[in-house]
Amino acid sequence: MIEKVFRDPVHNYIHVNHEVIYKLINSKEFQRLRRIKQLGTTSYTFHGGEHSRFSHCLGAYEIARRITKSFEEKYPDKWNKEESLLTMVAALLHDIGHGAYSHTFERLFDTDHEEMTCEILTNPETEVNALLKQVAPDFPDKVANVIRHTYPNKQVVQLISSQIDVDRMDYLLRDSYFTGTNYGQFDLTRILRVIRPTDSGIAFLESGMHAVEDYVVSRYQMYMQVYFHPASRSMEVLLQNLLNRAKVLYAGEKEFFAKSSPRLLPFFEHRFNLADYLALDDGVMNTYFQSWIDGPDRTLSDLAQRYINRKVFKSITFSAEDETQLDILRNIVAEVGFDPEYYTAIHHNFDLPYDVYRPESTKKRTQIEILCKDNSLIELSQLSPIVASLSGTIHGDSRFYFPKELLEETGIFAAYNETFLSNIHNDHFNPGEKHEH
Repeated sequence: MIEKVFRDPVHNYIHVNHEVIYKLINSKEFQRLRRIKQLGTTSYTFHGGEHSRFSHCLGAYEIARRITKSFEEKYPDKWNKEESLLTMVAALLHDIGHGAYSHTFERLFDTDHEEMTCEILTNPETEVNALLKQVAPDFPDKVANVIRHTYPNKQVVQLISSQIDVDRMDYLLRDSYFTGTNYGQFDLTRILRVIRPTDSGIAFLESGMHAVEDYVVSRYQMYMQVYFHPASRSMEVLLQNLLNRAKVLYAGEKEFFAKSSPRLLPFFEHRFNLADYLALDDGVMNTYFQSWIDGPDRTLSDLAQRYINRKVFKSITFSAEDETQLDILRNIVAEVGFDPEYYTAIHHNFDLPYDVYRPESTKKRTQIEILCKDNSLIELSQLSPIVASLSGTIHGDSRFYFPKELLEETGIFAAYNETFLSNIHNDHFNPGEKHEH
């Protein structure tokens, strides 16, 4: 086919040379990703972060295309070129199963985006499945096995899912670009120059170790400064409490929800299928939330307007030993007139920036290997003091969220302000401190 290109702010041009890739991009299941935000509620804090999972998946594909092209040309003894198309397709489709506000929605309605991805790949009713079968009858299952990490070729699996894969490399650069931050920047060109296929997977030349080190640090900084931002998590809490309230109300208000949000009914009733799942996207959900503002339930209406109009909850950090004291704060919230079930929340965000392979772990990680001049492989943290300092250590915090009104100096909440703040024993919290939105 004649090469197609997509102009991209991160990779300049995304090149498509395979007809099946181009057809997959134009499938209805893949086009749906245009309507799913990559960053979910983070766009309420970093207003530029409105990019979609569509653009991210194209970017992951482009990185996979560059790597497989290099492997074919330079390392034919280590890389089987028959695996190149599979790798590119898996990169392109790795997130196709993400749903509307995916991670929050998943927790509430017991869905799993990886399972839904594999369902889209293997279900004979999808356009994606029909296109994959044109490559080979077993090709849909091969792509699904890569997503499930069960495909026998570790090189392919590690390029798609590991501690340094095409997915992470694209979303760090892309999210950094669109949020207007610099935390996620790293030298992709250098990393692609030093990546190598090995008998056990992929590795990176020792001469390029500092570029890999920079990537690990960039990922850590993006999590701490962008993905774990308190205001973004506040919007996630609002979304969670809003949908929880809708779930509780559904049994007694079926007619209201049938009119205002019909595509959510299969999820309220725990009977959804793939077609129901694909019919939801962020735009559909936001339209439903706006309709709930005019609904009869005051709590649902108020939570919906808070979410739509970005009326964020405030928060304090707390440690595990302080968690029992949070009931005091919940009681104050209740005394003011807010239902603590829907106007407070505990939100934990923790990340393991890097870790070595631990066979005893339930979630085993593929460690990053450095290829030395004598062809030996050494795990990254053994060579990098910076990565060693991050390795195996969990970073993040736990926050208690509550309505902003409790910190107001005037009005009906004033009497509770002093009492509320006197119960907060936390050096990290300062109600007068200025934060980014």
